[in-house]
Amino acid sequence: MLKKQNMLYISLSTLVLLMVMTSHMNPYIKKVDSIPVVKKDTLYKEIKRKATKYNEAPKNAVIDRVWKKTPGRNGRKVNVEESYQKMKQHGAYDDTLLVFDEQAPEITLDSLPAAPIYRGHPDKMMVALMINVSWGEEHIPNILETLKKENVKATFFIEGKWANKHKDLVEMIHEQNHLIGNHAYDHPDMNQLSDAEIKEQLVVTNDILEAIIDKSPRYFAPPSGSFNDTVVHHADQLNMETLLWTVDTIDWQDPSVSVMMKRVNDNIHPGATILMHPTESVRDGLEDIISSLKESNYKIGTVETLLDEKR
Repeated sequence: MLKKQNMLYISLSTLVLLMVMTSHMNPYIKKVDSIPVVKKDTLYKEIKRKATKYNEAPKNAVIDRVWKKTPGRNGRKVNVEESYQKMKQHGAYDDTLLVFDEQAPEITLDSLPAAPIYRGHPDKMMVALMINVSWGEEHIPNILETLKKENVKATFFIEGKWANKHKDLVEMIHEQNHLIGNHAYDHPDMNQLSDAEIKEQLVVTNDILEAIIDKSPRYFAPPSGSFNDTVVHHADQLNMETLLWTVDTIDWQDPSVSVMMKRVNDNIHPGATILMHPTESVRDGLEDIISSLKESNYKIGTVETLLDEKR
C-alpha cells in the first residue's frame, strides 16, 4: 500500500512539474503579455533626441483677410518606436526612415462659416487642376487621355445645360475617377441674379449631375468667377464650398503652349488652384504643364484632396 502511495506521489509531482514547464501550452493558465523592454541603445537615444527637429504642430483652418476660407494642415510627430524598428534593420540612423504620426488641427475647414475658397494650405506642396466645362466637348477625350497617361486626377466643374447634352462625357469623366463639381446651369453672371435665380441655377445643376453620376457635387465654381455673398450662402446651404482660383491659364484667349506654360510657371505656388477649360491650348499643352509641375515636386490632385488637412 505504501509503495502504491509513493508511486502515486511521484506521478503527481512529475505531472505538476511538466505543467509548470509547459505553461504556455496549458489552456487553463491565462497568458500574460510580455512586458516590452525599453530600448536605450545609442540609436534609440539619437532618434529621440533628433525627433523634436522634425515635429510640427497642426495649423488651424482660418478665414484669411485676402484669401478668405483657407484649410488647416495636420501636424506631425515622430513615432520613435516605429522609426527605431526601421532604422535597426537598416543598421544606422537615417532621417529618411523616420515614421510620423499626423495630428489633426482643432479648427477644420468644415467648422468655418461660409466663405469663398481660393487655395489650399500655403505649406502644402500640392496643386489642383480646375477644368471648367460649358463648351469644348471635342477636346474632352484627349484631355482625359493625357490625365490617365500622367496618372493625375482633376476637378471638372460642369455646367448643367452642357451636362444634359453630353451625358456620355460626364459619365466618362466620372468613370475615370475625376471629381465633378457644379458650374451653374447656363453660365450666367451669378452676381446679377436674384435670390431665387441663384438657388435655381445651383439646384437644377445638382439634380442633373446627380442623375448622371449618382452623387451630388460638393464644390461650386461660379462662371467667370462672378459671385457675391448670397451666392456663397446658397452654395453653403446645399452643402457646397464655393471655389475660385489663384493661377489662370487664360486658355480661352487661345495662347500658344509656351505662353500658357509661362503663365503657370510664373504664378505657381503651394496650394494653387489652376483654372483651365477644354480648349485646344489645354489639349496640346496639358502634358507639358503636368510634367513641369511634377519636376517642381508638386503633387497634383482634386480640389477635395488639396483642401484636406492631410499633409
